[in-house]
Amino acid sequence: MFHHRFLWQQLRYLMDSLGHGNHTAVTEFILLGLTDDPILCAVLFVIILCIYLVTVFGNLSTITLIRISSQLHHPMYFFLSHLAFADIGLSTSVTPNMLVNFLVERNLISYHGCGIQLGSGSFFGTVECFLLAIMAYDRFVAICNPLLYSLKMSTKVCVQFLLVAYMGGFLNASTFTIGFYFLFFCGPNRVNHFFCDFAPLAELSCSDSRIPTVVPSFTAGSVIVVTVFVIVVSYMYILITILKMHSTEGRYKAFSTCATHLTAVSLYFGTITLIYVMPKSSYSTDQNKIVSVFYMVVIPMLNPIIYSLRNNEIKGALKRELGRKIFSY
Repeated sequence: MFHHRFLWQQLRYLMDSLGHGNHTAVTEFILLGLTDDPILCAVLFVIILCIYLVTVFGNLSTITLIRISSQLHHPMYFFLSHLAFADIGLSTSVTPNMLVNFLVERNLISYHGCGIQLGSGSFFGTVECFLLAIMAYDRFVAICNPLLYSLKMSTKVCVQFLLVAYMGGFLNASTFTIGFYFLFFCGPNRVNHFFCDFAPLAELSCSDSRIPTVVPSFTAGSVIVVTVFVIVVSYMYILITILKMHSTEGRYKAFSTCATHLTAVSLYFGTITLIYVMPKSSYSTDQNKIVSVFYMVVIPMLNPIIYSLRNNEIKGALKRELGRKIFSY
């Protein structure tokens, strides 16, 4: 009898909590960051701040150059401008908060702020996956079906592809955010990371985290599998087409148009595979942090550098626009 009364009291307490919207006893989290060493914190603050400034400036410059240069009004650069936007969003979702972590003794983030950070990082990261896959398909059409390029990559088709990328990002981010709000936090609030990542948050949950983590894991895995499949198949056909070319100059030109994109794809998918696909037991939490820094902070800075240094059309457009500015004074 006492046992049944105790269960009934617990059930009533849970229903009352849910009814008043009090889903958690924890109102804020403490992000442990990368290190406790004050000297290393100071050094990392300067390095990460420089990286972030280069990221914002480089990607904004890429977006501006593509918009003002008529020579870059092609589908490839249309998607590249949105990739630059996604890079800024991905880095901004974690970097400012990480910089604060280097300066304060305890980096606090609110419960809802943690959910927003998790959702924004998932959104921009997913959009980047889709955009890299779409850009691979664009290169496939340009090299394998050049006569049908204007039809298959029309403005309408490009906008539809873009909508798929942003809708995919929204859906994946929603599963992570909803999964986070289904977790119950009643005590421990020290997140062993520099941002609100889903895995360390699930470890702090007082409730059974298996169900809330299944859907986000499935959607994230599906995004990676689908986008990698599109990229691999596209480049298989591109490679076959290039090998069939008789002209050495034609082969070089076709390969050079893909080199920058292949570099960006290798860096990005290589790191997210380590984070989301490799078994957690195969690497430590500190290694996960380092890979996450590379994926969310360093790569968004590298993308505009890779495209500006390796792409002749962007270098040519930049020289023309700078020449116009100089001669206009």
